[in-house]
Order: sequence, then structure tokens, then C-alpha cells
Amino acid sequence: MTQSDPRFLRLATWLTQRLNDSISITLISGDASFRRYFRVTDNDTHFIAVDSPPQLVPIAPFIALDKALSDVGLLVPAVLAQDEALGFMLLEDLGDCQLGMCLRGDNVRQWYTRALDLLPQMAAVQQTDGGPLPVYNSEFIARELAIFPEWLLGVHLGWRDAQLPQQLLSDVNHCLSVSALAQPVCGMHRDFHSRNIMVRDDQLYLIDFQDAVSGPLTYDAVSLLRDCYVRWGDELVMSLARYHMQLMQDKGFLDADVSWEVYQRWFDLMGLQRHIKAAGIFARLYHRDGKAGYLKDIPLTLEYIRDIARKYPELSAFGHWVEAELMPAFAAREAK
Repeated sequence: MTQSDPRFLRLATWLTQRLNDSISITLISGDASFRRYFRVTDNDTHFIAVDSPPQLVPIAPFIALDKALSDVGLLVPAVLAQDEALGFMLLEDLGDCQLGMCLRGDNVRQWYTRALDLLPQMAAVQQTDGGPLPVYNSEFIARELAIFPEWLLGVHLGWRDAQLPQQLLSDVNHCLSVSALAQPVCGMHRDFHSRNIMVRDDQLYLIDFQDAVSGPLTYDAVSLLRDCYVRWGDELVMSLARYHMQLMQDKGFLDADVSWEVYQRWFDLMGLQRHIKAAGIFARLYHRDGKAGYLKDIPLTLEYIRDIARKYPELSAFGHWVEAELMPAFAAREAK
């Protein structure tokens, strides 16, 4: 944030025109995209400024979703000012307390139950003033799964195509796609986890929802309960997954005759798909975007992949390959 950062200078000018010349602007973070977030202090009042390059990450979807989510009763940051051409927003400051910071062994069930209670409202949002949400279809799933061999196996580990178990990967992708597309379709946040739920005044607020789509019913629940950044015991996770299943049946998003066995398979395989994607994204964030901090999160995603794949006969060969080939190769690469 110097004279060589023209976007920051433009943002600072934009902010002073809306607030005053004496504001202070402090970088909070860039997220896992091209956006940057700043805390703006105007006397004793705080705001969040968003720098979102319009050619890369337009702000219109965020603004439309912010309104749509608010309209169904979800708590989201208020948009106080916006400039779509520049890619700038001024938002309500929700503070720094992410849900993950509140979690301890004795309160996880309580907090996660409250978070799961938000999902029927999220599920009800399948369009905004900008039109229908994008559909999480087979092409969408294929694009997400392709990130794993390209960035983790290819770029990060340096494996050439001839070294990859192409048929195994193809079979896994097909299995996961069929399972995802068999589920009821509803509005999904698509990044619903402990870092994207803020706690303020004992209330839960949603952030980072601009990539919402219409897609599989279990996606947001497994994103929360099998978080890429923290792992909880299977008994707790399965108990909360049952709670989500019953909740969605009670609210009419899931047929009452769907069995626990069917739901559990949907939940498990949706999580597997998400962790395969995440492992590739974490490698891409390092190599393409220079964000090394995400590499430390790859081992947990690989553990999830190994453990869930081994539960299902049609995926057990993939779980064995991850354990015998991929995990040692990744560990050796990181030890260098």
C-alpha cells in the first residue's frame, strides 16, 4: 500500500470523498481470491472497505446476494456505499470474531446447531434481483475437480500426466458427480465454514457468500461439519449431520422418505468432492497467487479424502492411492 499501489490510492480517495480526510485505513487481509479487505476508522466508527478488481471479481453478485439473504432474515453486513465500475464497497464492520474462534470442545454442538439452523433460509435463496443463481451442474463439478490434478498433482508435485492414475481419477469424479446431482437442489452459500461466519453480540452473520449457487442440499452442511481448517470427531459430526437432515425434512427441502443411509452417502461424497477441490485450490493459491499459508491446510484435506474414500467399496482404491502414494509424496515435497 504505497505510491506504487494505484488501486489502494484510488480506494483511499474514494473513501475520503464519502467519509473525511482524517480516516485511517488498515489492511486486514486478502482472501482466497483477488479481493482485499481494509478496516477504515473514522473517529470512533469503524467500517470495512473492499477492493475487488471489477475485471476479476465483480461486486454486483455480492450486492445482490447481500440483499437477497437479508430479505429472508439472514444477518449479513450492510452495504453502505458501492461503486461497481471501480470495484469498491464500504461495508458494515462486523468485528474480528469468527465462529472458529469461539469453538471449544464443550460448545461445538451448540454453535454448530445454531449455524445449521441458518441453512433452510440459505436454501430458500435461489435467485436475486440479478436473476437466478448459477447452477451447480455436471460441468461445474468437473471444473472444480480438475483443479486437483492440475495444481496439486501437476504443478505442486510435478507429476506428469503419464504418472497420474487417470482412470482412477475419472471413476472417482464420475461417482462424486452422480451423487451430487442426485440430491435435492437448493440455494447454497458454497463456502459455509467457521471462518465465514462472524459472531457479533451473540448473533451469527454470514460473509463471503458472493459465489452462491443452486446446488446439492448437503453441500453447506458438510462444508461446516467437515471444515478444511479443523476436524471434529466422527460421532459429533454424524450427530449434527442427522440434525441437518431432520431440519431440512421438517422445512420441506428434503422428502420425508429419504433414509439416513442415503443422506449419509450424499453427505460423505459431497465432502469428498469438496476436499479434493480444496486440496487443489490450496496448491493454486500458493503457486499462482503467492499465498503460502494455505499449504499447511492440505494435509487435513488429504486425511479427509483418505478416510471417507475408504468407507465406500467403489472409492476404496482411491483412498488407498491417496494414503500410499499422494500423502507420502506431499510430505516429502514439504520436507525439502
